[in-house]
Amino acid sequence: MDYTIKIGGEAGQGIQTVGDILSHIFARAGYHVFTHQDYESRIRGGHNFYQIRISDKPVTASRSKVDIIVALDKESITEHEKELSPQGHVLYDSTFLKEKYDKPHFLDVPLFELAQTHGGSKIMANTVAVGAVIGMLGMNPEIMYETLRKTFKKKGEEVIDANLKSSKAGYEYARKQCLTCSFMVSGFASPKLLITGNEAIGFGAIASGLKFYSAYPMTPSTGIFNFVAENARDFGIVVEQAEDEIAAVNMAIGASFAGVRAMTGTSGGGFALMVEGISLAGMTETPLVIALAQRPGPATGLPTRTEQADLLFALYAGHGEFPKVIFAPGSPEQAVYLTNKAFDLAEKYQITAIILTDQYLADSQWSYEGFDLSKLKYNDYRLRGDKFRRLNYYARHSFTETGVSPLLVPGDSVHLVVTDSDEHDEEGHIIEDAETRIKMVEKRLFRKMPLIKREIEPPILYGESSPQIVLLCWGSMYGIVKEVVDKLSEKYKIAMLHFSELYPMPEDMGWLEILKNAKLCINIEQNATGQFARLLKMETGFSIEKHINRFDGRAFTVDELKEKVYACIGRL
Repeated sequence: MDYTIKIGGEAGQGIQTVGDILSHIFARAGYHVFTHQDYESRIRGGHNFYQIRISDKPVTASRSKVDIIVALDKESITEHEKELSPQGHVLYDSTFLKEKYDKPHFLDVPLFELAQTHGGSKIMANTVAVGAVIGMLGMNPEIMYETLRKTFKKKGEEVIDANLKSSKAGYEYARKQCLTCSFMVSGFASPKLLITGNEAIGFGAIASGLKFYSAYPMTPSTGIFNFVAENARDFGIVVEQAEDEIAAVNMAIGASFAGVRAMTGTSGGGFALMVEGISLAGMTETPLVIALAQRPGPATGLPTRTEQADLLFALYAGHGEFPKVIFAPGSPEQAVYLTNKAFDLAEKYQITAIILTDQYLADSQWSYEGFDLSKLKYNDYRLRGDKFRRLNYYARHSFTETGVSPLLVPGDSVHLVVTDSDEHDEEGHIIEDAETRIKMVEKRLFRKMPLIKREIEPPILYGESSPQIVLLCWGSMYGIVKEVVDKLSEKYKIAMLHFSELYPMPEDMGWLEILKNAKLCINIEQNATGQFARLLKMETGFSIEKHINRFDGRAFTVDELKEKVYACIGRL
């Protein structure tokens, strides 16, 4: 069983509502689920779609072929009918679209009429569509009813009842009328967790002891902001919507300096405004975590599309030289663990940790059995209360063998905590002399970085242990490339080398021999210039000749990328 459902229509038609309800129905039924969205930067109008893949085996990316298209506008038919699988069907409402399609694979469902008759309002048309899809698949509707009750429980019994009746009407209509539907779904299994990349970053932050989050809303990072805000009261978190990203980063720095774990999130344009603040954190050695959700630039670019073009920007963000770490999770599971690691390293080494994501990972949903929370770390590296209260002397930036100075919470002891954005001495007071400057740069950079490198995990090798072909990728490309390797493994000795801990490069460089020994290395990135390949060459000297780059703002499907890999392999 491996089916893809695409809901297409204009912004404002409730496409996301239909897709989200269906996704949760499938996850509750125990199926493996992967979803992704494609939407324009408009409040109403334009053509958007929500794509869901369900399977009885784990899935990590989208396919090109679609089995059911729910067409809420004509463009969904003209744009996507060609994507239908041999058994595929289009579900539409001829009255609403004002056009009748006399084709065997089209199912005309009077969505608005059924909604009015059974739910009492045309607004229930989307719920009728949900029921119709479940009916076309031949699923038992009970989990649909349970999901709708849970979805609308805050709306009251009247709304719940209307939605149940509407979904049942759609279900029964599709079961009776779709005589050519031949889908076969697996039996129900244990329910699964369904989570987006943004939710996973928010979850990882909360699980890491987050107590302050400041941000200015900016797609596609806003989902992190929303998730933290929704859970703030339960976990004692202060959430502040700042007037701009300059204020947001400085609030986070201030909160961290005051003694709590703090974070901010943004996208490229907002990150540009944060750069001076990042340098401030670097000079004052204040722990800081930033989620940078990439989108196509420059300037406003394509604000709702996906790209991996901010890697080098993140690497060089900030004037002067100071350490930072950069992570790029490839799945929600990695997002949870790497967000936790970002907080741990930021506080342990008093540095900035950047979590790179993008619209594809941010908005996509993956299903899981659950996460292993025992992997999460929480070490309080700050000196609090009696641990430091009775010492006779304290210098915020004291020279140590590791370069890491004791981190005292202001107001928590008799000692004064002093720092400055100017170059300073051990006590935090402004200096001008060359000798102290040299010592401070060595402390912040050269003493810390070797220790940080030891904390960095090597890339994941998936596939052949001694491959002839290596597909090199990072961040959100993980699931797509992984499935391409699965498809090509019967024909080639092939493997994926996926980086999620990008900078600094890990001390363990055994993976570099895999690249050197392979007959062909193909670098795959969602940017125009192969930024990770450039970073790899700069750090290791290893140069990659074959590249697959996509920079139109859309994510690869497994089938599209497989064909491009075939073209690169040629006659190997």
